[in-house]
Amino acid sequence: MMADQKILIVDDDPAVCKVISRVASVNGFVPYSAESGEEALELLNNEDFSLIVLDIWLAGIDGFEVVERLRSENKKVPIIILSANDVPHDMLYGLEIGADDYVTKPFDPIFLGAKIKALIRRDQHVHTADMLTSEKIKYYPGTMRLFIGDEEIPLSTKEHALLRLFLENKGRVFTKEQLYEKIWGDTIVDENAIMVYISRLRSKLEADPKNPRHIITVWGVGYKFAD
Repeated sequence: MMADQKILIVDDDPAVCKVISRVASVNGFVPYSAESGEEALELLNNEDFSLIVLDIWLAGIDGFEVVERLRSENKKVPIIILSANDVPHDMLYGLEIGADDYVTKPFDPIFLGAKIKALIRRDQHVHTADMLTSEKIKYYPGTMRLFIGDEEIPLSTKEHALLRLFLENKGRVFTKEQLYEKIWGDTIVDENAIMVYISRLRSKLEADPKNPRHIITVWGVGYKFAD
């Protein structure tokens, strides 16, 4: 486990927070705690967490609302909900709105630790499997998000399609005709469309678009993506 992976524990019972913090530390994670939904949301706006352990029954903004807000913002951090009540409806509702797992109080710390590690491993696998990379470029096809270093770069639909094609076929040379067919299909487009989109994509990917290191022109043939 990475020593800088952080877990957020949200519970208004200091004794519970202390136990879960110990579970997190023993398993190699850095624990943070919040006593309310409001405090949790503020922390989540300022920090990146690998997982949240979240009590359902909180004063003010309860755990259910925290889950709903995070998922409505498309934040995919894994969430384990805690409930003092072994009530199937509460557990099912929490899972339906976006929680990943649940634990009932009182809980076995070893059992909770195992759930935390399993969820984080699963989340890391999903993100790694759904990522195409090249140097500082990180592209997530499933969510259509591009990052250059830590900065997210917006792309148009066609730019997304071009980038994915190139990253999935590094080193392969595509002719203009092949790019038209794969990106535009049967749609009739201006013959300069490929050049325009290549130029736009270079302006977003390359440190020096006039001397590209990634999207390379193969003169008389077409284009390829180089690592």
